[in-house]
Amino acid sequence: MSAVPEAVTGDRRGARVTRTRRWPFLGQPPMVRAYVTVVVAGYLTALVATLLATPVRAADLYPFASLVLCGATCVEATRRLGLPPGVSRDMLSAWWLPIAILLPPAYALFAPIPLSVLLFLRARPMLLFRRVFNAAAIGLAGGTASVIFDELVPRPSADDPSWLVQPVSGPAYAVLCAVVFTVVNIAVVAIAVRAAAPETRWRDLLGDREAMLLDLVELCAGVLVTIACALSPLLLLLTLPPMILLQRSLLHQQLRTAATTDAKTGLLNATAWHREAASALARVRRAGHPLAVLIADVDHFKRVNDSHGHLVGDQVLIGVAGTLRTQVRESDLVGRFGGEEFVVLLPRTDDTEARQIAERLRTRVASLSLPGQESSVRVTISIGVALLGTNGDDLVELLAAADLSLYRAKSNGRDRVCVAPAPRP
Repeated sequence: MSAVPEAVTGDRRGARVTRTRRWPFLGQPPMVRAYVTVVVAGYLTALVATLLATPVRAADLYPFASLVLCGATCVEATRRLGLPPGVSRDMLSAWWLPIAILLPPAYALFAPIPLSVLLFLRARPMLLFRRVFNAAAIGLAGGTASVIFDELVPRPSADDPSWLVQPVSGPAYAVLCAVVFTVVNIAVVAIAVRAAAPETRWRDLLGDREAMLLDLVELCAGVLVTIACALSPLLLLLTLPPMILLQRSLLHQQLRTAATTDAKTGLLNATAWHREAASALARVRRAGHPLAVLIADVDHFKRVNDSHGHLVGDQVLIGVAGTLRTQVRESDLVGRFGGEEFVVLLPRTDDTEARQIAERLRTRVASLSLPGQESSVRVTISIGVALLGTNGDDLVELLAAADLSLYRAKSNGRDRVCVAPAPRP
C-alpha cells in the first residue's frame, strides 16, 4: 500500500496508520522498537568486528558449509507440511550449536543469516523485522557460547577432535556452552516479548515443563551433532535423517496445538473452547457443582483501530487476553470467540464468586496501560454472566444467557458486569 501524503488527507493520524501498515515495525511500542534496534545494532557491530578479525581458512569453511547445508535440508524437508502462525519451535539449534563450539565466533555470529533468509523466503511466514531480530538473537547467543568455549578450551581446528578426550574440559564444556546458548537466546527473545506485552508473566515467557524438556532435547541433539562433526563432517550424513524425523515429529505436535489455539492471543480458539467446555460442563453436572460462563467484549474497540491502527489494536487484544488468563484459575477455560469477544468457563463457581471474578477482570483490564502510537491506550470491557441451573442446563443455553447479559451491559453504559436474571416461573 502506498503512503498517503498528509497534505492530501489533512490528517496526521491517517498518514501515520498508513505508514505503520506498510512498515509494521513502526507500529510497535516505543520500548520494543528501541530494544530491537539495540539488539540488532549490537549484533551487526559484533558480526562486522569479528569478521574483520578472523582469517578465512578452508578447514573452517568446509564444516561451516556442511552444517548450514544440513540446516537448510531440515528446513526444506518440513516446508511442505506448512507452518501456521504461532509455530515457532524447530531443531535448527542442533546445527547452530556445533558452529559455535567448533569454529571461531565470527562463524557463529554469521550462521543465522543464510538460514534465516531461507526461512523467510521458503518456510515460515513472519514479519521481516521479527525475522531479523530472531537472527540477531540467535547470532548473539551463538557468539557468546563460542567466546566462552574459546576461554575454557584452547580453540581446536574444526577437523581436530582432540578436545573430546581432554579430561573434564571437553564434552563437559561443550554442554555448558550449549546451556549458555539456550539461556541467552531465550532471554533476548523473552525481554522483547515482555516489552511488547508487559502484562505477560515471566513464567509464561520462560516456558512450562514441556518447553524446558524441548530445550533439553535440542541441547542434547546439538552436543551429539557437535561430537559427530568434530570426529568427521561426513558423520553429519548419519545425524541428518534422525534430526529430520525429530523436527517433523515436533512440528506435528505444534500443528496439533496450533489447531486449538488462537494465533493472535494464544487462548483457546472457539472450536477448542466449545469442546473442552462441554467436557468440563459434563463433569461438573455429574458432581453436582456450580458453574458460570462469562462473555467479555472490549468496549469501543473500533475506535482503537481507527485512532491507533490495527497493530495497536492487536496489542490491545493480546493485553486483554493476557489479563483474563492470569486472573483466573488454571482449571478455568479462557477462549477467544473472534473479534474483540472473549469467553471464560468457571467450574465450581457460584453466583457470588462469578460476580466477584467478573468485577476483578473488568477492573484489571480498565487499569491496563497499553502503548499506542503517541500515547498509552486504555480500554474497558463489558461482561455478561450466566449460571448453570439458573440460566440453562447446557452450554448453548448458558452462552445465550451470557450474551444477552453482555448486551444489557453494553446498553447500560458499558464498562460493567451484568448477571443474567433467573427466569420467571
